[in-house]
Amino acid sequence: MFTGIVEELGEIVSIEPHGEAARLAVRGKVVTSDAKHGDSIAVNGVCLTVVDVEDEVFTVDVVRETLNRSSLKSSQAGARVNLERAVRADQRLGGHIVQGHVDGTGALLSREPGELWDDVRFSLPRELNRYVAEKGSIAVDGISLTVTTVDEDSFGVSLIPTTLELTTLGARQEGDLVNLEVDVIAKYVEKLVVTK
Repeated sequence: MFTGIVEELGEIVSIEPHGEAARLAVRGKVVTSDAKHGDSIAVNGVCLTVVDVEDEVFTVDVVRETLNRSSLKSSQAGARVNLERAVRADQRLGGHIVQGHVDGTGALLSREPGELWDDVRFSLPRELNRYVAEKGSIAVDGISLTVTTVDEDSFGVSLIPTTLELTTLGARQEGDLVNLEVDVIAKYVEKLVVTK
């Protein structure tokens, strides 16, 4: 489990295709400081399992399902990525419950710079719309954000200076793909209500 509070901006060092899967090498000084084989690290909101760690670079295997559902399918060496280690039971939950199980992707539709923040709008797959609520939580590229507006096929968020400076969203442009993870509690509530 993650919190959606990005620990550092990392960099994809290499991508090796393996049939329908891939092996990624990612540089991240903070997340590798105590990482070992089998640990979970979220890369742009995708929970991945560490295969190896060497000199501030960790490697992970990415299976077809993950490539199909996430923006990792279009990643390139040199790309900056948001990194977060799995939360420990004795830590504060600073954002919201984020599983690292990406539900789909959206595209950055518009960006309106404000005096101290940016208002940003993303496309929203229709099948995810029912899980997104104004003032609710959503993870965008692994970043815990509060939804400011939502309509049939898009939603808005406001990005504070810290988010703009310390995450990939500060540099994202119109048309860029982002990973989306809706609130897991909404999905479980729906399942309970529908199956009654």
